[in-house]
Amino acid sequence: MISWYKNRVCLNVLANSLVNAKEVYNAAEGFVLVGLLSSNYSSVQEAVESVKEYQGMCHQAISIGLGGGNPNQWKMVSDISTQVQPAHINQVFSAVGYTRAKNPDAFINALVSPAEEVGMVNISVGPLSKDMPKAIIPIETAIAMVKEMGGNSIKFFPMNGLKSLDSYQAVAKACADMDFGLEPTGGIDLENFEQILRIAVDAGVPKIIPHVYSSIMGPDKSTNIKDVSKLMEIIIRVLGS
Repeated sequence: MISWYKNRVCLNVLANSLVNAKEVYNAAEGFVLVGLLSSNYSSVQEAVESVKEYQGMCHQAISIGLGGGNPNQWKMVSDISTQVQPAHINQVFSAVGYTRAKNPDAFINALVSPAEEVGMVNISVGPLSKDMPKAIIPIETAIAMVKEMGGNSIKFFPMNGLKSLDSYQAVAKACADMDFGLEPTGGIDLENFEQILRIAVDAGVPKIIPHVYSSIMGPDKSTNIKDVSKLMEIIIRVLGS
């Protein structure tokens, strides 16, 4: 189950242990998805056993991730999710339909990448299509296709912080216009988080899941709890208390 602050925003951050996950969950007041990357596990069964422990610790607020957007992890993500039925699933564009068929209730995103032209996105991000000529299409068409596959949001990755700002603004507008979720990801930190969040909020995006990963993680790969609290302060400032 996903808890949305003001019915609109939920953080997505990583955790390196059950203790870290619980601390993250409490610091975000429950308005968070704790990300677990499939690439960190050697097998589906190992992942399933681990994820179930985390689900118990975080009131089921778990997000199953690829790991750096690695398209080769798409099947493992789906196989893990089928057994644990997580609240949230990260998936490559072309595997959303397959994943939805096995996960009727999860919130599923579809990864698309920025293109050179504003208003266009690259959907050829799968394990085979990534090596083919890029499939660049209008963001509105991409959203319509994800809706057809049963997805809930666009995962805009890699953003590289503010480097794709014009494209991100166009994606946010399209998501708002088409009543669709948006998950900005890549290079988001405490310095640019408010600007990135505010763009989506001001555009009118109904559901926003900002992914904040390495910028708030320590050398031991644990997520800094004070930074999570700071992110929540920003969310409250942008959306109001």
